[in-house]
Amino acid sequence: MDKELDQFQKDLLDSARQMKSGKAARKTQVKLSSAAEARAKIGMSQSEFALLLGVSVRTLQDWEQGRREPSGAARTLLRIALQNPEVVKAA
Repeated sequence: MDKELDQFQKDLLDSARQMKSGKAARKTQVKLSSAAEARAKIGMSQSEFALLLGVSVRTLQDWEQGRREPSGAARTLLRIALQNPEVVKAA
């Protein structure tokens, strides 16, 4: 039992050292939804962006997390926001 505990502690310390040095065993890439990407390009908070789009914050969160898809008009506005964030910001 002592050997197992010693090995566990050693492995845990090794893992912590690797994390601190920036060495990761794996990297996870998360693809942003179009709504999250558009909001990030514009640089607005969720509440500001939801107000701009005329939807509730909850609806925007659902779009960003992939639980729902935006309707046709909202999808078009998001596409414009992705291509020309300055135009949407100015609106």
